Amino acid sequence: MRDPEAPRRVTLLELFFDLVYVVALTLISQGMVDQLDWHRAAQALILLAAVWWTWVITTLVTDLYNPERTEIKLLISAVMFGALLMTTAIPDAFGDRGLAFAGTYVAIHLGRGLFLMPAVRREPQTQRRAARIFIWFAVSAIPWIIGAFVSGEARLACWALALAIDYVGFRLAYPVPGLGVVPEPQRNVTAEHLSERYQQFFIIALGDAILTIGTMFSEAHSEAQNIGAFAVAFLTTLLLWRIYVHKSGQLLPMAIKGSGSPSKFLFTAPYTHLLMVAGVVTTAAGFDLVLHDSTGRTPPAWAAVILGGPALFLAGRASFEYEVFSRVSLSRPGGVLALLTIAPAVLYLPPVFASLGALLVLIGVAYADFRRSYGKPPEAPSPPH
Repeated sequence: MRDPEAPRRVTLLELFFDLVYVVALTLISQGMVDQLDWHRAAQALILLAAVWWTWVITTLVTDLYNPERTEIKLLISAVMFGALLMTTAIPDAFGDRGLAFAGTYVAIHLGRGLFLMPAVRREPQTQRRAARIFIWFAVSAIPWIIGAFVSGEARLACWALALAIDYVGFRLAYPVPGLGVVPEPQRNVTAEHLSERYQQFFIIALGDAILTIGTMFSEAHSEAQNIGAFAVAFLTTLLLWRIYVHKSGQLLPMAIKGSGSPSKFLFTAPYTHLLMVAGVVTTAAGFDLVLHDSTGRTPPAWAAVILGGPALFLAGRASFEYEVFSRVSLSRPGGVLALLTIAPAVLYLPPVFASLGALLVLIGVAYADFRRSYGKPPEAPSPPH
């Protein structure tokens, strides 16, 4: 376990571990635009939620256990290997490589429990916490493996059920008959470490957008062609970063410290950040579409991706703001409403204008943030209700 008095800064091994997810997010966003439809979008969401959960639980491990110990370093390295193996299966996870994807996901979570339970045998409370988590992942392993042996809608349904078990178990603090839930003292997290880790993963998601912009523009266009679409995509990415860090992103460590209940953020941050990361990944897929072909009318599926990405990000950002300040600025739902309002019009315009419309909405949200805070003293995070 970590020494309570030891510094909780992010280690270089954790940053190295994150490199796997740059590739994973890129493959998910690229796969979304192949034969774009609602079925493909649902598959992308399942893959993203699974990849995200391997990162979330590993981040929790490095927050609770001492990442400088050799045992924990070996555990993180093993999870990194598994996450990379999962990543290689992403393009064909709903095809011939379903067992590789699901089997590796199950092996990561069950293997972590089998490693930790004997490692902390001298601390019964900690061992029982590891056992509770292991039992929940053992239950979800059943639909994961079953899903790998079926195809089509059946695989989608099985893996959605498995993810529901994993996400609900975390939110309920892993209740197990005879063991109860994880006790409150064992849910405490560290403000500096947890906030840095989530901020870093959001930057990784933005890296997916930057990678898409650079590769698609260099592959599909000359320097003089569609420079406008390139500029719109870059400015959109810049605004996603700005809207994320404005106040809530900057004050997350203070909010966790001052909440009096760090476990509140342990149970909410994975879900709010998943929404924002999903929004960024979808936005990156929209960049792929626009930079590939910025002429002609915008198909409905393209409009859903180009406008839906920023809308999903703003929805997650609103939840994040409530997490920190216990209130939601009107600019967040207002931005989502504006994106829905312009959606019918962009169907008659080229995709680059749909992307431009999303950019203008994000500019409006960022300007509203600036106006609200300009000339006012810094706002302190609110205690939880």
